[in-house]
Amino acid sequence: MIIAVDGASTDLSLALAEPDGTILADDAWSSAQRQSAELLPRLLALVASADRSLGDLRAVAVGTGPGSFTGLRVAMAIAKGVSLGLGRPIFGVASLPAWLEAEPDAMAAVARAGSREAYLLARGEEQPRIVDRDELNATDPLVTSADLATAFGLADARPPHAAPAIARRAAERLAQDSAGDDLALLEPLYLRAPRGVSTESPERVRWL
Repeated sequence: MIIAVDGASTDLSLALAEPDGTILADDAWSSAQRQSAELLPRLLALVASADRSLGDLRAVAVGTGPGSFTGLRVAMAIAKGVSLGLGRPIFGVASLPAWLEAEPDAMAAVARAGSREAYLLARGEEQPRIVDRDELNATDPLVTSADLATAFGLADARPPHAAPAIARRAAERLAQDSAGDDLALLEPLYLRAPRGVSTESPERVRWL
């Protein structure tokens, strides 16, 4: 069994998959401030609802962002804790491409980057970029969190429900490399330093 967690926005998702990528169960919900209190209990409930146990775990997958600073840290901490505690490989998967995979009609994936800015990954592009809210086309089908759609006036928006796609991408990697990512080095993808941290700092900016 593969556990997948995505906390890159206030619309969170979880999934369980077979090692071949077949989805066993999934869950998605919105939570603006309770990610740390909700993610682990809902994950354990999902495992129980699928009549599985953590002993069945083969690997852990986690969305690496970019996106919600707090949500990414919470999801990463839970994924790393499960990986370390059970001695299973962990796979980091970029969140925005997984959002687009989950919504094949969407033109772009958009995550919050600030009060007026967003991380934008247009379909067909390799890397996300930071854009002003005025650069977003409110009439295009976009995949983004409900709170950002409301704040930026994005009329045609679908909430991200990416954990199943993250689980499938991890299954593909597991088939090729059973070791997974380096647990100590895996970090969320930030396109810029956190608020109050200089990008010119000679020291490495750690995620915790």
